[in-house]
Amino acid sequence: MKNNNMNIVDAMENRDKIIVQTSIVGIIANLFLAGFKAAVGLLSHSIAIVLDAVNNLSDALSSVITIVGTKLANRLPDKKHPLGYGRIEYLSAMIVAAIVLYAGGTSLVESIKKLIHPEKADYSTVTLVIIAVAILVKIVLGRFVKSRGEKVNSGALIASGADASFDAILSASVLASALIYVFTGVSLEAIVGVVISIFIIKSGIEMLQDTLDDILGVRPDRDMSIGIKRLICEEPEVRGAYDLIINNYGPNRNYASVHIEVPDTMTVEELDVLTRHIEAKVYKETGVILTGVGVYSYNTKDDEVSKIRNKVVETVIAHDFALQLHGFYVDTQTKQMRFDVVFSFEIDAFEGIEIIMGELKALFPEYNVQIAPDVDVTD
Repeated sequence: MKNNNMNIVDAMENRDKIIVQTSIVGIIANLFLAGFKAAVGLLSHSIAIVLDAVNNLSDALSSVITIVGTKLANRLPDKKHPLGYGRIEYLSAMIVAAIVLYAGGTSLVESIKKLIHPEKADYSTVTLVIIAVAILVKIVLGRFVKSRGEKVNSGALIASGADASFDAILSASVLASALIYVFTGVSLEAIVGVVISIFIIKSGIEMLQDTLDDILGVRPDRDMSIGIKRLICEEPEVRGAYDLIINNYGPNRNYASVHIEVPDTMTVEELDVLTRHIEAKVYKETGVILTGVGVYSYNTKDDEVSKIRNKVVETVIAHDFALQLHGFYVDTQTKQMRFDVVFSFEIDAFEGIEIIMGELKALFPEYNVQIAPDVDVTD
């Protein structure tokens, strides 16, 4: 376990280093672009170029916040926050989204002012060359930042990379409007500024939605949840893996619990060995820490149970709102029957239990039936 903890610390430090280095590259590039574009925009009286500079400045500020958020998120767990500070990254991403929204809003206001009170732009060859170079820089920067973000699973870097690539498109529209003005005398400055502002606002809203999803909690990745269940079910003693719940406490910080179905002949000692093996295996293969492995037992001593089970499964799964039945166990001596049902979000679980209970009481009046409702939280 000590080695596992060391691996986690090393991985976090390496991830932290990559995020900080990438963010610094982004800050330097965006500050240079913002400076050049602001100077060119002011000299040429181009609102579109000035707004493009403001966008680059907001990107640089976003990178600063990403660095601060990453540093704070990697603080070691303590008594008050025993699961660490990883979710601070989501809060820093929300601040970045707010900055983008503010930049988009102020840009829209300035663009509308230019529509009402237009100014004649004055483009030079140097101006056009600078814009063209800025487009190339943004394309390269976007690909670099996004690839590094995907490597370390950093939502902030991935969003910054995608934003940089999109900025290249916006800068291209500025260049296009400048060329149109040079060759035709038709000024699209303010209109392009409005379009840029709208796209910046849209980008900020999408970033905010993604961050809110991370904070509220979303359905775990399908491949991850199915992969964990597959790893567990590879063990010969395990008949099924159910009730998998994955809690996220920051990027690459997932804690989970699960129930496994095993023969009713297993001893506590055997279960202890099995569950510890499963925990180590899942962590090694996925990086997910299993904080608890519960147990369902299945009948192996009574052939009559198979007939009862088949009838119960047929009755329950006939309802669209019943997605799965598991943890089934019957004691034919005491006439006790128990199982779990995964209900869809289309029905109140207690209403579903009442419907199923009524049908099973008619089929098995001598049995005391216990149904535990489960939520459809993972695939």
